[in-house]
Amino acid sequence: MGFHSLSFLIMDEDTIGHDDVIGKITLSKEAIGSQAKGIDSWLNLTTVDPDEDVQGEIHLSLQLPEGTKKTILRCQVIEARDLAPRDISGTSDPFARVIFNNRSAETSIIKRTRFPHWGETLELELDSEGLSGQQGTVTVEVWDWDMVGKNDFLGKVEIPFSCLHKTPLLEGWFRLLPLGNNEVDVGGKLGALRLKVRLVEDRILPSMYYQPLIDLLVESVISPAEVEDSSALTMLEEVTTVESRQDVAMTLVKIYLGQGLVVPFLDYLNTREVNHTTDPNTLFRSNSLASKAMEQFMKAVGMLYLHEVLKPIINRIFDERKYIELDPCKIDLNRSRRISFKGAVSEAEVRDSSAEMLQGYLTSIIESIVSSVDQCPSVMRVAFKQLHKRVEEQFTEPENEDVKYLAISGFFFLRFFAPAILTPKLFHLRDQHADTRTSRTLLLLAKALQSVGNLGLQLGHGKEQWMAPLHPIILRSVACVKDFLDKLIDIDHDVVLEVPQRAILLPSVIVKEGYLHKHKAEGTQLLSRFAFKKRYFWLTSETLSYAKTSEWQVRSSIPIRCVCAIERVDENAFQQQNVMQVISQNNDGQLQTMYIQCKNVNELNQWLSAIRKVSIYNERMLPSFHPGAHRSGKWTCCLQAERTVPGCSRTHSAVTLGDWSDPLDPDVETQMIFKQLLQGRDKLRKKYLEMPDDDQMSNKEIRINSDVSPDGAESIPQLMKPGQSVAARLLVVIEDLEQAHVTFQHREKEDTPSVILNP
Repeated sequence: MGFHSLSFLIMDEDTIGHDDVIGKITLSKEAIGSQAKGIDSWLNLTTVDPDEDVQGEIHLSLQLPEGTKKTILRCQVIEARDLAPRDISGTSDPFARVIFNNRSAETSIIKRTRFPHWGETLELELDSEGLSGQQGTVTVEVWDWDMVGKNDFLGKVEIPFSCLHKTPLLEGWFRLLPLGNNEVDVGGKLGALRLKVRLVEDRILPSMYYQPLIDLLVESVISPAEVEDSSALTMLEEVTTVESRQDVAMTLVKIYLGQGLVVPFLDYLNTREVNHTTDPNTLFRSNSLASKAMEQFMKAVGMLYLHEVLKPIINRIFDERKYIELDPCKIDLNRSRRISFKGAVSEAEVRDSSAEMLQGYLTSIIESIVSSVDQCPSVMRVAFKQLHKRVEEQFTEPENEDVKYLAISGFFFLRFFAPAILTPKLFHLRDQHADTRTSRTLLLLAKALQSVGNLGLQLGHGKEQWMAPLHPIILRSVACVKDFLDKLIDIDHDVVLEVPQRAILLPSVIVKEGYLHKHKAEGTQLLSRFAFKKRYFWLTSETLSYAKTSEWQVRSSIPIRCVCAIERVDENAFQQQNVMQVISQNNDGQLQTMYIQCKNVNELNQWLSAIRKVSIYNERMLPSFHPGAHRSGKWTCCLQAERTVPGCSRTHSAVTLGDWSDPLDPDVETQMIFKQLLQGRDKLRKKYLEMPDDDQMSNKEIRINSDVSPDGAESIPQLMKPGQSVAARLLVVIEDLEQAHVTFQHREKEDTPSVILNP
């Protein structure tokens, strides 16, 4: 939350030596936050100036002591943290310099650290005649000392001298700033990078503040008076923009999964959608909340199922990398492999060969899907069963016999399996996007599978008549697809109630797993490369465990509730990159640290995020940590000797990468729904609470409230719009949450220590 800038560096990888920097782009937090929709544009790379790439903070105390014969500026340089590494070892040799009115003084040099502790007091004798106007600026610079060549700049702090007259003692942490050289835009000579960056910051309140909103959302689906009546859920849909509907849908799916009500939630939305549809050809064709909710629901609970069904076939397509093309306008004979020994291949031979290979792939996909009834999550099957029932009740005509199948296959094939085949990386089926040749094969298969999902109804009517070689296999598949859908919905509704909700979202219960390298605690004297041993790790919502292999029965575990911090480790601690530390507390209250090395920076980020996510509600999280390791009797980061000394750097808050495997987080999810409702509050108030003139109200809009008052007299009849009562309650909840945010904001300002940071 406290970052100041975001930099993107384009590197040139070198096998030997350090990678070279081609150029960079730096965006300030203010620049990103000023754009509501974020930044999405091409930006020219600028040259990299080491004097501009500074980081960290310095702890200073400045004063003008009274009662002395001479005017003295006393500056206590206490410590610094998170300085930029300037040496090849991944550290620096920092010293500080205080400058004012051409006078200066320096601290001692502390070798090999990014977290120096000086604790030194520097004094400058000032010329009293030159201070009458209180002009000038006190500058504190931090440098990395080099034995050979010039020293490297690490950052500076500038304090107006007038502040020292206003404040007897000026003390705090100051952010180090660059020298101020303007980065030179060389007009695109270094190239450009297209960036899409958006900043979203939220304050998440304690759970009890969100409970009234949760209660209203739950009430919408468990006790609706009539499906057509307005509810908190329908009002949310009214104020949801098209751009945010997908995010809102996924958030609602997670909320109702957490409440154990995801099937009633989907049934409520689907019933409204079906009842409002007169033409079966348009059923679920819009991007309504019902359509988006079903789509996101399948992604949330069905990703492991999707992988079981599709991954072997997708891997085969990627490995074989065949040239396949049916469109005569796109056939490139130079790209196709030689099929005949008689000479160059013809277009007809390419089409025949392509049709044969596509038929093979498509047959494998369809067979894998229609034989996967038992693998499909039970909650998905029950949701489809409810959808089948609602469509069958609405469209009873004989000519609409297939609509009940089309409703399910439209989601199952068109919005789940076909998109996964088209872009496997987005569904985590592959680590990288397909190349051009494989991508074309996947596109043709996705088109064919869409025709299967449409039960072959549109075959022969479109513009792509060259897909005709696949029509026979598509038509032959229709009967077995219908049979598959019948078996899919043949399930007892009560089966879902017996499954824990977290198991529905995470069938394997494992959030993340894979091989990592664990540091051997007993091997402190070993060389660094021998001190890390390969182990297989499992992360669940309860434990972080590891063993020699994935099949090994004996595991060591750390309870997640005991985790106190999850942080990166400086490269110089073990002379190794991509190392993180998990700090936990044992039953005796003692802190223990486990060091783990990941294979690359992306894997490091993913594990950091996943472990922080599952431990977000732990009560014993540490405020600070040591980015180094305690070796040879001292910490490699701050060089302090005592092993139990408090950490020299601040710990970081939880990070979420938006992975589908993230556990449920009801407070974050409800906060997002609150933000949507807050934006649409005026629209709801105008529609439901502002009463029109009496003569303009229809009979349908008038409801008579004839309850009896406590004294026995009949209450005064009140005119109410449909949904007015629910809207009034919803608006009260919105206002209460808004007030809670204001209260917490004021409280945070009051609790913030008087630490001075540069703007």
